[in-house]
Amino acid sequence: MSGISAAPCRFAHYFAICGIDTDTGLERDELAGEDFEQNPLKRTFKSKVLARYPENVEWNPFDQDAVNMLCMPKGLSFRTQADQHDPLFHSFIITKEDGSRTYGFVHTFYEEVTSPQICSAMQTLYQMHNTQSATANTPSSSSSSSSMDSLASSLDEADPSTSLSHRAGGYDSSRDTLYVSKALCLIVPMPFMHACRRFLSQLHRAVTSATAPPLPLESYVHNILYEVPLPAPGRSLKFHGVYEPIVCQRPGLGELQLADFPLAEAFSLLGVENLVQVFTCTLLEMQILLYSRDYQRLMTVAEGITSLLFPFQWQHVYVPILPASLLHFLDAPVPYLMGLQSKEGADRSKLELPQEANLCFVDIDNHYIELPEDFPQFPNKTEFIQELSEVLLSFGISANTGAPPRTRTSPGSAPGSTPSTPARERKTVSLRQLEDDGRNGNLAGDELAVLELLQGNATLERLQALTKRTGVTVARVDALRAGVRAQGTEGQGGRTAVEGEELRNAKLNVQLREVFASRFTTMFADYEAFVIQSAPDLESWLTNREQMHNFDKASFLSDQPEPYLPFLSHFIETQMFATFIDNKIMSQWEDKEPLLRVFDGRIDKARLYNVRAPSLRSSSYQRCSILKESAQAIEQRLMKIDHTAIHPHLLDMKIGQGKYEQGFFPKLQVDVLNTGPTSNKWSHRTATAQRRKDRHRQQTEHLGLDNDLKEKYMQEARSLGKNLRQPKLSDLSPAVIAQTNWKFVEGLLKECRMKTKRMLVEKMGQEAVELGHGDVNITGLEENTLIASLCDLLERIWSHGLQVKQGKSALWSHLLHYQAREEKLEQQQAESPVSNVPERRKSDCSVAMPSLRVSLIQDMRHIQSMSEIKTDVGRARAWIRLSLEKKLLSQHLKQLLSRHALTKKLYKRYAFLRSEEEKEQFLFHLLSLNTVDYFCFTSVFTTIMIPYRVVIIPIKKLSNAMTTSNPWVCVSGELGDSGIMQIPKNVLEMTFDCQNLGKLTTVQLGHDNAGLLAKWLVDCVMVRNEITGHTYKFPCGRWLGKGVDDGSLERVLIGELAVPSGEEDSGRGCRTPPLQRSPSQTRRISITSLSGRGYKPTSSQIQEAIGEAVNNIVKHFHKPEKERGSLTVLLCGENSLVAALEQFFHHGFKSARLFQKTVFVWNFVEKAVAYMESADQMGDLQETAEPLGMTCQSLCRYVNAINSTPRNIGKDGKFQLLVCLGARDRLLPQWLPLLVECPVIPRMYEDMALLRDRTTVNALIGVLETLHDFPVTLEASLVKGIDL
Repeated sequence: MSGISAAPCRFAHYFAICGIDTDTGLERDELAGEDFEQNPLKRTFKSKVLARYPENVEWNPFDQDAVNMLCMPKGLSFRTQADQHDPLFHSFIITKEDGSRTYGFVHTFYEEVTSPQICSAMQTLYQMHNTQSATANTPSSSSSSSSMDSLASSLDEADPSTSLSHRAGGYDSSRDTLYVSKALCLIVPMPFMHACRRFLSQLHRAVTSATAPPLPLESYVHNILYEVPLPAPGRSLKFHGVYEPIVCQRPGLGELQLADFPLAEAFSLLGVENLVQVFTCTLLEMQILLYSRDYQRLMTVAEGITSLLFPFQWQHVYVPILPASLLHFLDAPVPYLMGLQSKEGADRSKLELPQEANLCFVDIDNHYIELPEDFPQFPNKTEFIQELSEVLLSFGISANTGAPPRTRTSPGSAPGSTPSTPARERKTVSLRQLEDDGRNGNLAGDELAVLELLQGNATLERLQALTKRTGVTVARVDALRAGVRAQGTEGQGGRTAVEGEELRNAKLNVQLREVFASRFTTMFADYEAFVIQSAPDLESWLTNREQMHNFDKASFLSDQPEPYLPFLSHFIETQMFATFIDNKIMSQWEDKEPLLRVFDGRIDKARLYNVRAPSLRSSSYQRCSILKESAQAIEQRLMKIDHTAIHPHLLDMKIGQGKYEQGFFPKLQVDVLNTGPTSNKWSHRTATAQRRKDRHRQQTEHLGLDNDLKEKYMQEARSLGKNLRQPKLSDLSPAVIAQTNWKFVEGLLKECRMKTKRMLVEKMGQEAVELGHGDVNITGLEENTLIASLCDLLERIWSHGLQVKQGKSALWSHLLHYQAREEKLEQQQAESPVSNVPERRKSDCSVAMPSLRVSLIQDMRHIQSMSEIKTDVGRARAWIRLSLEKKLLSQHLKQLLSRHALTKKLYKRYAFLRSEEEKEQFLFHLLSLNTVDYFCFTSVFTTIMIPYRVVIIPIKKLSNAMTTSNPWVCVSGELGDSGIMQIPKNVLEMTFDCQNLGKLTTVQLGHDNAGLLAKWLVDCVMVRNEITGHTYKFPCGRWLGKGVDDGSLERVLIGELAVPSGEEDSGRGCRTPPLQRSPSQTRRISITSLSGRGYKPTSSQIQEAIGEAVNNIVKHFHKPEKERGSLTVLLCGENSLVAALEQFFHHGFKSARLFQKTVFVWNFVEKAVAYMESADQMGDLQETAEPLGMTCQSLCRYVNAINSTPRNIGKDGKFQLLVCLGARDRLLPQWLPLLVECPVIPRMYEDMALLRDRTTVNALIGVLETLHDFPVTLEASLVKGIDL
């Protein structure tokens, strides 16, 4: 706990009393809303802090507003004698702005109202209420109004019969007794919940019992404030309440920190699986809203979950009980963990929450949770839940239904042994309600009954004895017996049943927490290896904190088991993980943060037993091995008390004051309670410690950094990325609320800057590393995580300061409003339609890809037509991904926000979207994302139908633009192909719908050679994805037709993403790239193609090209799988392996023959194969070595298979296919020597040809052999129709 070390070691800091101020009388609580039609007993009235002792404690100033608000979150509560008025217990927590915490424990009871003014005021209110109801002619039952009604417990409204009597007759001062709530509160630095609960209930019992307590109440309050110390770490302490001693213990330095709230109750209320899901949401820093009628339940679940986070700590807004007056905090655009009290009869569906896109809603009373969409599961969740269930079962708590154990003290037990305090009775009643809750299927009492039945059964007893002898155990019975035995034996050993219950709770708590802690010890066993220590000293580290790369995320993730990645890649982006790593780095220069010290100790211990065993790397589940010893440590402390505090004693005070009056809490004497004893041994101990600290501080002030400056640095460094740790509960002036909102706005902007920078750095990869931005290696997984967190940030920005919430996604709701307005305008403008046909600028190019209109509405319609997405949150995320992929995110949002009237209508003045300057900066940060290419829409929505547009661009100067044959096209991408589609005759442009093909890789283009004008010279084919606007260019530059070029009727064209011209000026307008670029840039040059006729590369250029091509393929396989891109381009595209080998085979090739009949490399291959086959038949090859013979056969088999394919690919196409198959099957280096040895060579190649130079060929073979280490897979479009 931060903040404790500095506080002197007093157990309690304050004792406070809250209730009605008889001087000011009844004051309406206007913050809770108007509720005049409501029964006056149910209305909300202001409470006050009536007294506090001492007046002030310097290290923990008293926050009067916060204490009053949290002691009575719904103000005063009135009752008559006809109502139930059992006392209630609840806890609260005050988190200061620096994150340090103070706990409050509150015992609320009902005290008779003696002030005649208040009774008559209530009477008057009743008469007015009755008159109103009579005139309105409505029955005067209490309507459930929108205000937060008074502190009615979960029991009070459960039984309507109790309240009916006064509702019918109302309050009559002559006949009824009026009661009002009063709260006794202890404010302590550490969460000793059980001890405080027992102390307060004994104090209340002293007031209500028939005889006066042994000493005046001042003695007990003075004792706990000044004479009871905090237990030292690892020690237990006994102090005395009014009637019985109270014991508490504090974990040692190497143990998990103190957590006294009963985890068993949290697990029982939610069930194990639900609790693990809420825990996961907490780790991923989502917004978590707890909802219950009972304040103590809200605290139990909130504290339970945060105590399980070890070694991490919740870094954001934490308000387990949100007072009615602070409901506007649900608007906070930051992660939060808050608790909201549900109203009587309230329906979840009527609860209006500002933002639900990233909300985890936990309805504690109804045992159900609502989770955000698509969030990753906790690693090994099933085994983890199993282990937790077994721990619960060993304590007799059934894990699946979630029934808490019955309280063991039967009503007839001896009065001395267990004081059945009203608080305990209430607990029993609420547990009983839980057990009888039919919906939950709880059968708590059954376990005892089953066991009794089994134990009374002689046959079963014998059976069990027998199974024991044979070494078989009846597990379920043993577990039941252990559980019940654990509950039964605790009355012995000189402990009361209450203490037994507490010991049991403490043991169960620590065992459950150990199971959670052991998961992190396993998952982060190696985290230290990935921490980047780059700063020489603390000062320089703090100064550059924001630019620093502190943790090697990519390497850490690459070292984790695959199933853990979805969770871990999100988790290492959280603030709590960042703070954990910061603490680790700062521990070089200052004391280790306590949680970190314990965690590191555990990892070191695990290493001793397990010298970096490979098991750490695997995803197999490792169970927690220290459950027994952790529970023993606690048991030993509670069995053997280390320290007993001074007994309460008579104080030096005036006689007669504070005299006992049954049922009323007396006014305590201020003078004796405001100052503590001057001498006692531990106050002296703190004084010397303080002096030592002061001396040390003075010394450090002279060294290095000035201390204040250092402290300021530290605060800034630690609060980096945290927008606002904690709302201030006390001051609710408009100025403070405005300032808080301003902090939110600044925080959101800062977060946007960090996120966009991170996305850019990750995406730019190597370049960014060279510029000094950390490490390369982004995985697709990490990219997805970053985009998901950007979506989350945009949702939070759009839900900040909303006027009225509509739908779960604030962003999508805004877009729909915009769409409705624009469509209305479109209808109005329908009379004067604006033509959006692109003007044709180039006369020589009549066929071109028409430009795609940039339209926010059009993008929305695409998303709306996707039946796969079912929710508004999903639609908003898809729209963000699409805009990011189209590089239009900033532009679209700017357009959306340019409708100022709409923004004004939807958002309050303080909202982020109405802060002009911040909004501009925010759009600028998003604009920076346009510098990189994302495929975050195409790669995620893989099953949707996408319209594609195909444009075929012929070279018209040299051939007819149209052809008489029947052309066809087939488009392939990383996710599949379109199938063969006939192109209507004389049409050069067509659109088709097809399931998402992913990034496009190849186009097969062909025709059937029918008619007179069958020959066709095609420059290129353009294909555009009509949703994302990505345009691909597939260069061709060859003829298709028999008897021309290489006689091909079908070509496989390799695509590249076209950079849209005019991107700068039109945002994303996409026209055909100009054809004037030099041919060498746009397409692979085939030596035999028209443009390649005069192009003769030198031998050194050819060798260089081959090396480069092979190198690119090797690099491709060294990249992480998700970032490799297309292998087809590297094999067959521009500067590819096929292109380089083609040049190699063409070097010195006697291609031109008489009458210009071109000869192709494929002719040479065919001749060589024909020679080998004839030689084989004549038996010439018999003498050759066996493997060589095999190689000959394989080459012949492949060439013949390619020649006999039904496809009409031309000779260059066949050569391409041979190279691809040879690379795939690792045969190229074996085939080359055969071709070189072939006697056909001298006839077809000049003497200086590279193919006739032995050393060059051997070098080539060596280069090609490097590809053998990689699994080359060929795209279906390349090898269609080849059966090998």
